[in-house]
Amino acid sequence: MARRYQLSPKLRCYNRLMRVLLRWGLAPRNVYLLTVSGQKTGKPYSTPVNLVEKDHVRWLVAPYGEVACVRNARVAGCVTLTRGGRSEQARIFAVGPEESAPILKIYIGKIGIVRPYFDVSPDSPLEAFVAEAPLHPVFRLQIA
Repeated sequence: MARRYQLSPKLRCYNRLMRVLLRWGLAPRNVYLLTVSGQKTGKPYSTPVNLVEKDHVRWLVAPYGEVACVRNARVAGCVTLTRGGRSEQARIFAVGPEESAPILKIYIGKIGIVRPYFDVSPDSPLEAFVAEAPLHPVFRLQIA
C-alpha cells in the first residue's frame, strides 16, 4: 500500500535546499519552484516540483495526491514556475487517466523519492498506471 504524504523534517530540509539551488539556477534541469495563491487567504505558497517533458509538452504531476497546493492550483487555473530568477506563468489543464498514465510512468521512473507514494513500480504495465492515475493528478502546462 502506498504511503500517505506527510511533510517530514527530511523533506522540509530537502525543499529548503532546492529553493536555494533554484534561486541560483543550480537545481536539476526539470526542477522549478511552483507558486500558487491560497484560495482562502490569497497568500502565495511555493514548493519545488519536478516537471516531466514529453513531446515538447511540459507536465506537472502531483505525486502526493490532492494536497493543498493541488487544490489551490485547480481553483486558480494557473501557476507560476520560477528557476534561476526567471519566472513564467502557466495555465494548467487536468488530464484523465488514459492521458496521464504514460506521464506517471515516466515520472516515477525518474523521481525515485516519490515511489513510496505509488502502488505501482516503474516496470508496471501502463494499465496499472491508468488505475493509479486518479490518486495522482496530472496537469498539462501551457506557458502564458
